[in-house]
Amino acid sequence: MVGNYDSTKKLSTPLKNSQIVQLTAGDLVEISGYLYTARDSAHQKLFELIKKQGKLPIKLKGQILFYAGPTPAKPGYPCGSIGPTSSYRMDPYTPLLLEYGLKGMIGKGSRSIEVIESIIKNKAVYFVVIGGTAALIAKNVKQCEEIEFKDLTGEIIYKIYMNNLTAIVAIDAYGNNIYDTEPQKYKSNK
Repeated sequence: MVGNYDSTKKLSTPLKNSQIVQLTAGDLVEISGYLYTARDSAHQKLFELIKKQGKLPIKLKGQILFYAGPTPAKPGYPCGSIGPTSSYRMDPYTPLLLEYGLKGMIGKGSRSIEVIESIIKNKAVYFVVIGGTAALIAKNVKQCEEIEFKDLTGEIIYKIYMNNLTAIVAIDAYGNNIYDTEPQKYKSNK
């Protein structure tokens, strides 16, 4: 069953299992609170730190990683444009990060079967936002602070405060997946 596009569910971070298990693929949500940005290189460094040291420089428990890297801020703004990158590039690292307490991810595009299985196992959720809306998404950012891996330049991990970011639940904690269900609807309507 696909979620409800007619009503928006409000979520705040850190995410709790009680919030996550009530979400259904297709639900429209508004996310508020602190979350972290992390792209490919940052994921690789986090993965390597876990493998070498068994710990991370950020606390992932209940957190959301937004697969994005904000552009430099204009005067008077906390950050510049901030749009999603293709999520599949984070797939090799995601199951381990979910084991370390990550509860949500925001990106664009489908995920691997290994990630979906890990989402189910760890009661997590994958959200998507529309690509090409980076300037609009930036209006929802109220704070932006460089946190880790400053040597990565455009792929620094930022801690941002997001106010009412609109997203869609793409994969829920039960493995329901809009990338499987929605195309079928259009095929059957031909």
